[in-house]
Amino acid sequence: MSKFVKDLIVKDLRNRLSGVEDALLVDVIGLKNDKNVALRQRLRKKNIQLLVVKNSLARRAAEGTRLERAFDSAHGTLALIWGGEDIISLAKEVVSLSEDKEFKPFTPKGGVMDGQPLAGEQVTAVSRWPSRKEQLSILSGQILNPGATLSAQLLGAGSMLASQVKKKSEGEEATA
Repeated sequence: MSKFVKDLIVKDLRNRLSGVEDALLVDVIGLKNDKNVALRQRLRKKNIQLLVVKNSLARRAAEGTRLERAFDSAHGTLALIWGGEDIISLAKEVVSLSEDKEFKPFTPKGGVMDGQPLAGEQVTAVSRWPSRKEQLSILSGQILNPGATLSAQLLGAGSMLASQVKKKSEGEEATA
């Protein structure tokens, strides 16, 4: 491949990867054509991109970006995968695909999260974290819980007092 063609590919890769801050590297070697198409369709439904590219060209395209550290230990033929809601949902999808027997040779090899490189095992660890939606629901529960507890405590004592006043007004004996 001539230097001119390589420069064109690097320029195209830079354009594709502009704005991408987190990505993973996966191994897709040995995946049959029909499984590859099914894999890409499944990823496309979740707004996830998969790109098989020569590591040296991807490394050159990622120079000066947050993705640069992903290629520090990259060797062999790897595919770059990015997109989804966030890096955690991306890691969850990659790990679930690697555990699916239908896509058997598909395995996570590394990546980059917040500018820090990830190894394959770390991708699996990140996939166990709560996703953005789960984190927001946990946070809202933690914010609302003290108010709900206070409300229940105030309403509980008030309703008990109101029932005793009602019983007293009806002439019954109030019990405390």
